[in-house]
Amino acid sequence: MRLDPRTHAVRNDIADIGLADRVFAPHYARPETLSCIAADAILREAPSADARAVSQILHGEDFAVVDVTGDWAWGYCLHDDYVGHVPLAALGPAAVADHVVHARAALMFAEPDIKAPAIGVLPMGARLATRSEAGFLAITGGFVHPRHARPLADRESDSVAVAERLTGAPYLWGGRGGGGVDCSGLVQLALGLCGVALPRDTDQQRSVGHDVDGALRRGDLVFFPGHVGLMVDGDHLLHANAHWMAVVTEPLADVIARLRPNHDEPVLARRRILP
Repeated sequence: MRLDPRTHAVRNDIADIGLADRVFAPHYARPETLSCIAADAILREAPSADARAVSQILHGEDFAVVDVTGDWAWGYCLHDDYVGHVPLAALGPAAVADHVVHARAALMFAEPDIKAPAIGVLPMGARLATRSEAGFLAITGGFVHPRHARPLADRESDSVAVAERLTGAPYLWGGRGGGGVDCSGLVQLALGLCGVALPRDTDQQRSVGHDVDGALRRGDLVFFPGHVGLMVDGDHLLHANAHWMAVVTEPLADVIARLRPNHDEPVLARRRILP
């Protein structure tokens, strides 16, 4: 059976035991669930820091480890099943998160005091296992101000407002918010904080929601060849893009005009996910 290697952990030498009913492999492994203990970590297509990025795992997100080669773990992110290699040092024991960073970034302080040294930065979407201490959220290794994180159960209602917090963030291929973000990573992150779990890549995201036949409205997704963005209103698109190398809002008509010389069909789909 031919499976999508982006979301099915199978190689010539080993496969996730959960795929044993669908593929043959010389060896099967039962994944071990670990959590990202770094602020973030890039998933790569091979176990090398020079390998191409395919996605990014954020602090507190779980990763199913199928195999370990040297300093690299191979497996898949449990929030979207995306397969890749992650530095083993970025992973640690799984923890049950109760908060998520909803600000553009959250400083981690050495002590529960805004005047204490800032010892780290956690990206939007980072998941935190917390306890309350002196008005701060205590996490492993430091303290986060509660204005930068909210309980996981308190979901956002406006995906565009979430994405707008990252306006100006640099475009980063494979990024999901840690140091930069790409187009589908921005959409996945924004909808994720609203309680909607989306796949990782643009072609996968097109299967979610329903087609928009009439006028576009805030929150609608517009898909282009290899690209996606969120509508701020009926005329303006918010997107992370390689043209501006940043997250920007611009007229949808301008985006279409840039693509038209190289694409007979600049807009592939218009989808609505949130009601």
